[in-house]
Amino acid sequence: MARARRTPLRRRSVFMGATISEEPWPRPAAQEKHDNHRTERYDQHLVTRSPPVDLPAYFLRIGYSGPRGATLEVLNGIMAAHVRSIPFENLDVLLGRPISLAPADIARKLVDERRGGYCFEHNTLLMHVLEALGFRVVPLSARVRIQQPREYIPARTHMFLRVALDGESWLADVGVGALSLTAALKLETDTRQSTPHEPRRLVREGTWTGFAQRAPDARLIHQAYFADTWNDVCEFTLEPMPEIDRVLGNWYTSAHPASHFKQRLIAARATAEGRVSLVNRELRVRGRDGRAEMRLLETPEELLVVLAESFDLRFQPGTSFKCPALDWPDQGSAKQKNPP
Repeated sequence: MARARRTPLRRRSVFMGATISEEPWPRPAAQEKHDNHRTERYDQHLVTRSPPVDLPAYFLRIGYSGPRGATLEVLNGIMAAHVRSIPFENLDVLLGRPISLAPADIARKLVDERRGGYCFEHNTLLMHVLEALGFRVVPLSARVRIQQPREYIPARTHMFLRVALDGESWLADVGVGALSLTAALKLETDTRQSTPHEPRRLVREGTWTGFAQRAPDARLIHQAYFADTWNDVCEFTLEPMPEIDRVLGNWYTSAHPASHFKQRLIAARATAEGRVSLVNRELRVRGRDGRAEMRLLETPEELLVVLAESFDLRFQPGTSFKCPALDWPDQGSAKQKNPP
């Protein structure tokens, strides 16, 4: 009696009771015929197929005129120029406008209209640019931990990028607010890594075997050093973030009433001297040494001036941002209305 042929299954490994994260790069073409299911999974969800990108328009937007090969020098140059030129902001969320992740919509908003956005917009745009230049990129998921205690579990609604270069992995994140990276981080732990701005490091927690196997509670913490201490930025497990997860995370971030982007106004960008950020009415200018100066905005009109002068974000006079935390001293003095 002939033995039934078993259907190939995606190989899974178990380490201390948890599924092990596997190397998220596609296998050589010669191996594809042996595992059609797995090849389809990588093609559809992990190794993205980018749409055409208007590279000249993007480079003009960020003021980048350097080389364009798939090298670490180019990656760092593009990241630094991107974070200095395209602000992080959530203003469309407060204006009640939907956030689209369609590549054409992201390019129109961040490049053509000279607006900013949050992680899904910034890092999706960067992902498409890098892939157009020949980089191998995988989107990863994370939980943002900025100013959050370790016992608090934030939603997994952050996207950043893993980039393969010469057999090594580098992390790129131009969409994490006032701590967006201005240079890529090498995927190695417990090492202080320099950037044009704050020093960074990746801290390993729980049991790992290399970066391929981990215990169920194991995680990596991305930290930035400023104000004389290490500060958590985000936590992650190297789990890829396929498109459907990005769509779901983007919806929660922009539309769910409990999303913190619905509760406060945020804008940030890097500068040659440091960083400038705005949270509600608090404008902070932080130098490369980590020291910050803060002033409190007093009127809605001053807010529009600051958005234009500090972030190059220009809105019509009288634009009102629906935000519970914008507690102006005299609400009755400002008669605002939403733009059409």
